[in-house]
Amino acid sequence: MNELTNELDRLITLIAQCLVDQPNNVQTKTHNSSHTMVVELRVAKEDVGKVIGKRGRTVNAIRTLMGAAGSKLNKHTILEIVE
Repeated sequence: MNELTNELDRLITLIAQCLVDQPNNVQTKTHNSSHTMVVELRVAKEDVGKVIGKRGRTVNAIRTLMGAAGSKLNKHTILEIVE
């Protein structure tokens, strides 16, 4: 199960790196509990809007992918974007 968590973390990192202008500044940190997994996504201040997208569509798409992966783990997933 921990391997799937690591894969999800790498997927979120890869997606964010493809979206932003400063891919070297993308970092993720995962916090796990028994029923919840929280992924903190850190990007440069200038790139926050690119990760969120128009009307939040991009971040909602990322959250949908996380939810699908989280269902395999039987966990609720949360994505937090941090500057």
